[in-house]
Amino acid sequence: MSHLVTGDAVVLGLQPARLPSRAMAIALDLVVILGGYLLLSVVLLSTVLSLGTAATMAVQVALVLLLLVGGPIAVETLSRGRSLGKLAFGLRVVRADGGPIRFRHALVRGAIGFIEILATLGSVACIASLVSAEGRRLGDVFAGTLVVRERIPAGRSAPLPPPPPMVAGQFASLDLSRVPDGLWLAVRQFLSRLGQLDAQVAWSMAVRLAEDVMGRVGTPAPAGMHPAAYLSGVAAERQRREAERAFGRGAAAGPLGGGMPAGPAGPVIPGATLGPPQGIPGAPVPPGGPAWPDGAVPPGMPGAPAPPYVPPAGERPSGPPPQGPPAGGGGFTPPS
Repeated sequence: MSHLVTGDAVVLGLQPARLPSRAMAIALDLVVILGGYLLLSVVLLSTVLSLGTAATMAVQVALVLLLLVGGPIAVETLSRGRSLGKLAFGLRVVRADGGPIRFRHALVRGAIGFIEILATLGSVACIASLVSAEGRRLGDVFAGTLVVRERIPAGRSAPLPPPPPMVAGQFASLDLSRVPDGLWLAVRQFLSRLGQLDAQVAWSMAVRLAEDVMGRVGTPAPAGMHPAAYLSGVAAERQRREAERAFGRGAAAGPLGGGMPAGPAGPVIPGATLGPPQGIPGAPVPPGGPAWPDGAVPPGMPGAPAPPYVPPAGERPSGPPPQGPPAGGGGFTPPS
């Protein structure tokens, strides 16, 4: 990905075209240009052959300049950087700042391209394109242009699963500006494939990603929260904020926004650490048993166990509720 900066300090993420696609586009252009050149040469030279050698040579030079040099220049100028071959393979010539090219850019590209492509049979252009980090040949370097891909196959990304209701509203005050985009992408890929991972593998990946996110955010996770639930809640909060910035505050209410019922927030213990899952050497035994006995998938996410049945208010037994074991220390409770 090429990070080009425009005059307005806007970073453009353009994908430069590499040598194979550019070579096929140039080959298609050369077939059309050389075919037209040979056809016109046969027609015109047969008519001016009786005028003498000087007239024949003049016609040949004019055809070379008009078709082999002027043809690509005219086509790229009128089409704003898309010749027949580039249009077929989804390529386009743009300026170094991402804008459309003009006549002077096409003139420099066409003049130097005649030498490095036709005169040297493409060897100079291939070497220059392989050496350049953005696949630019000498004509692109001198003209200040770049050949980019216009048609990029868009991968179908699975939507993120909604976070458990217990984590809704707990991360509204976090500072997520210091979390890089690469870490967000890793969190998204992990959450979208959480139901396909083994319990131990999912736990270790969730712990590592949660530690990275907490290190950037600077705030520990609520005590007793599963790392996957923490990542899901933080990712949902980021999506909610992006929706508010893009569409307004009312658009963020929904399954990933502020319309979710807020659950009770657990106590935040400073310095809470993430422990290894139960069953691995050196793992602590959590008080009261593991938080998620059916695996590393928290409730409300794909592959999670069904929530326990809660009887209606009229069927509940009278008397004080049974006293369970005290809550454990800080950090994520490992699964069994």
